[in-house]
Amino acid sequence: MNTTIERTFNSRRDAELAIERLVQEYGFERTDVFVSSFGDQNSAGDTPSGGDTATHLEPERHDAPLSEPISVSVDVNDDARAVIVARVFDEIAPI
Repeated sequence: MNTTIERTFNSRRDAELAIERLVQEYGFERTDVFVSSFGDQNSAGDTPSGGDTATHLEPERHDAPLSEPISVSVDVNDDARAVIVARVFDEIAPI
């Protein structure tokens, strides 16, 4: 079975967390994981996270390129790997 599993994430942080779990915990190759903006604009997601959020010393920030979710897709070639990808995606960004 060759298939691509895709999910959108609201923040860059969540997308990166999903990728790192797949690569580090489950041994997926980085070359099988693809990241892009969900739409046609460059985006860091549509929800502030990490460095996009204000610290307790500064006012709310509006300088991050937040416009559209982040799309992560993974090419898999067997059913067991597809289940792992779906589980990781569901844990981080439930549908």
